[in-house]
Amino acid sequence: MRSSSKPTPRPHAATREPGRRIRAATDAVPGERSAGALLADARTAISPVLRAAVATLGHPLDRMAGYHFGWCDVDGTLCHGVHGKGLRPALALATASACGASAADAVHAAAAVELLHNFSLIHDDVMDADPMRHGRPTVWRVWGTTNATLLGDALQALAFAVLSDGGVPEEAGGAAVIRLARTTAILCHGQFQDIDFETRPDVSVEDYLSMAAGKTAILLGCSCALGALCAGADSRTVAGFNTFGRNLGLAFQLVDDAIDIWGDPSVTGKPGHSDLRARKRSFPIVCALTSGTAAGDELARMYRDPRPMSDADAERAAALVAEAGGRERTQRRADQAVEAALAGLPPGLGCDDLITLSHVVVQRNR
Repeated sequence: MRSSSKPTPRPHAATREPGRRIRAATDAVPGERSAGALLADARTAISPVLRAAVATLGHPLDRMAGYHFGWCDVDGTLCHGVHGKGLRPALALATASACGASAADAVHAAAAVELLHNFSLIHDDVMDADPMRHGRPTVWRVWGTTNATLLGDALQALAFAVLSDGGVPEEAGGAAVIRLARTTAILCHGQFQDIDFETRPDVSVEDYLSMAAGKTAILLGCSCALGALCAGADSRTVAGFNTFGRNLGLAFQLVDDAIDIWGDPSVTGKPGHSDLRARKRSFPIVCALTSGTAAGDELARMYRDPRPMSDADAERAAALVAEAGGRERTQRRADQAVEAALAGLPPGLGCDDLITLSHVVVQRNR
């Protein structure tokens, strides 16, 4: 762990009005970076750390990881243009910046949360039998489920190694590692609940929100908290950013659920209506199934039918979810989560980059 003195927080560059909706990316004021630039800068910043960490893996795990991250093809040929959004490392770096630290101060923590995120993605693809990610076959489709699971385990281990290797100030190192470990455990429990919901007919809206808090929101909260820890922030500030990230993470999952049903597969890189075809219970689907409407009842009958859904069935199911109010309720609850995130940002700090990144959550299409 590196040693560091506590930095001086930057003043807030703009006053945020309570309840104000997030600016669109085109509304950025002079001197502010766009969400796209923030995400690209974060991916660039963590790339050397990620590549160095992956290089420590033995063959073929290193090539499998390179393929998953979009650095190479199956045969190891270098390629470009296939990558994740980089939201979690961007949040870590933006939080550190809000607390007065530089990107270099938080880059190891940012890389660590990206590694942990990708551990969860690889395992999630295996458990859900998802065949595609970013428009390419998933790791398990190429190398098998056993090897994909081992790669996910390796990335989880690398996350802790990277975080411990100069990731946070010495005095906060123990707290950072413990936070990442607890986040991992909660994330795994959330994933367990998500899988369990597939065979449970009685999933409530409250059940779903509890699951999403663990499966998705916890890691966004951890990303922000680690960024604050890297800046030497006090415990109250760290807690405030953690709450911001968790609320934002809930909104992220809700929007993700909506994209799965109504998104464009050519943009998302995933098969259309995969949650409906798998008869999963995402937020809009749970809202529809518990709506007490005729559309919700028809959807429930489709869910009880053991036959695979055809394309026409999946389209009908998506229409039923919307008709039963699932789409509208999902958007409304996501907006509420983002508003809660913004309202809870610690005062007196330069949080404009975090506000800009919040736009990614509610306006994204993949």
